[in-house]
Amino acid sequence: MEFNETLLISGLKQDSQEAFRQLYDHYATRLFSFGMRYTHSKEKSEELVEDTFVWLWTNREHILQHQSLHSILFLRMRHYLINAYRSTVNSPVFEDYVDYMGSLPCSTNDRLEYDDFVNMVNQAIDRLPDTQTKIVRMSRMDMMSNKEIADALGLKEQTVKNQLSLALKSLRQSLGPTYFTLFFLFFVN
Repeated sequence: MEFNETLLISGLKQDSQEAFRQLYDHYATRLFSFGMRYTHSKEKSEELVEDTFVWLWTNREHILQHQSLHSILFLRMRHYLINAYRSTVNSPVFEDYVDYMGSLPCSTNDRLEYDDFVNMVNQAIDRLPDTQTKIVRMSRMDMMSNKEIADALGLKEQTVKNQLSLALKSLRQSLGPTYFTLFFLFFVN
């Protein structure tokens, strides 16, 4: 049977469980692989895929017919990954681990590696055009929303979104995939 996303979205909006099942069959494995890249946990990835599809079913009437479910589902999965990461960082177990690591003597190499990473990120950000540099720092480091940035810089919100997108693309290219992922995890908004 040929996969026709437009037809399946239409069925989904009409509460078709069969359309939902076909969409699940089509996307679940890819979402699971995406989750495994970051969580390295089969159980956690399965849970995030499940959450993503529960969200899809709950919000099915709001999906526009011309939208691509691929981007919607992967953005939602990314959102759940970020929340999972944040909850891990804020968990008491992680705090105990940080306290334990803080009680150990810090090797000079570890500190240098971290400092090198921070310097590399700052240099890459400083090489961006001025507006993009300001937007990245306000967005990722000051945790400001696009609207707040637009108001502060006297720009339209769409301009902020566009400039942030261009800046992140440039950073991805200049930092490479590994360092960009670390940047993203440390300075995620």
